Amino acid sequence: MTKYIIQRLFWLVIVLFVVSFITFSLMHLVPGGPWDREKELAPQVVAALNAKYGLDKPFIVQFGNYIAGIFRGDLGVSYSRQDRNVTDILLEGLPKTATLGITAFLLAILIGVPLGMAAALKQNSLIDYISVLFATIFASIPGFVLGILLMIIFSVTLHWLPTGGWGSVRQIIMPAFALATLPAAFIARITRASTLEVMRQDYVRTAQAMGIKQRVILIRHILRNALIPVITVAGPELAFLISGSFIIENLFSIPGIGRLFVNGVFARDYGLIMGTILFYAFAVAFVNLVVDIMYAVIDPRIRYD
Repeated sequence: MTKYIIQRLFWLVIVLFVVSFITFSLMHLVPGGPWDREKELAPQVVAALNAKYGLDKPFIVQFGNYIAGIFRGDLGVSYSRQDRNVTDILLEGLPKTATLGITAFLLAILIGVPLGMAAALKQNSLIDYISVLFATIFASIPGFVLGILLMIIFSVTLHWLPTGGWGSVRQIIMPAFALATLPAAFIARITRASTLEVMRQDYVRTAQAMGIKQRVILIRHILRNALIPVITVAGPELAFLISGSFIIENLFSIPGIGRLFVNGVFARDYGLIMGTILFYAFAVAFVNLVVDIMYAVIDPRIRYD
């Protein structure tokens, strides 16, 4: 297991390098730059700014300097935020994004897994039909559409919840629910399908024939094995939710990483764009590693030796 983890960490570094090179290349290929304004700056000012930030150097030199900065723990500065360090900006937005993402993830698990399990255990019953209906509807509605509907109902019409902002529990409810419904729908569908498949296995029928209590069979044999596909889906979803939902954070005016990225794109802020994308890539790769390790914890048959 230790050797496997070391290998995966090595490949994680390679993945981050490739992602950084592709992102860096695309940013410099797109027309325009960080000094584009509605009122154009004087050429002398643009030249001075490029020289200050090293943007007048060849592409490969710029990329090499950026990679060297990463190894020093420096993600560069934000061109649109008065030379603030990108690392500090991301750390400022991370608690908000992480709080929203973890809340949405817990909602998705608490809704999706029990609903999928109940649908499988009561196949072709009313509960099963409700579960399938829930999964179908919310897998088809984009999060920002649901967010707007929630605003219209609970903010504009009923005046129960604020339309956006950050700082109170009431401000988390709508964006967290808007983020959670799509993962919850997928998790419910996969949990149902996985549970039905496990329930048809020989070892489950053998346990039932031996007279073992249904609760023990459900927890020890069915649930444990049915969770493997669920973890496969839940891991990347957690990384996505923690890294930030760009549209939802902008819709509800949440000052998290997702909103920072969108603002950075509009401002052509190279440092902020690179920092947020590398953070997202690291989160996805690291969570996938954790998911693979959890496979071996849940299922003793899986080994990485």
